[in-house]
Amino acid sequence: MHYEYKTEMTCSQVISFDINDHIITNIVFYGGCNGNLKAIAKLVDGWTVEKIEEYLLGNTCGRRPTSCADQLAKAVRAAYNETHAA
Repeated sequence: MHYEYKTEMTCSQVISFDINDHIITNIVFYGGCNGNLKAIAKLVDGWTVEKIEEYLLGNTCGRRPTSCADQLAKAVRAAYNETHAA
């Protein structure tokens, strides 16, 4: 399933990705630090929701209480919860 997540408090505005059960692939950040976000997307491609949360949830950017990486962790959890809602 393809999913798009509107970010909050980051330079990137949207994160899109595919979720198949709990595996995340084809991650694309729109906006933000292009090179860094392409690298993050490549590094975590094929990871599970849980592994992305383990490594990225809670990361901050400067004085902001979140980051693009943190937003990705939140996005994949939201997508997983939506696809597994009863």
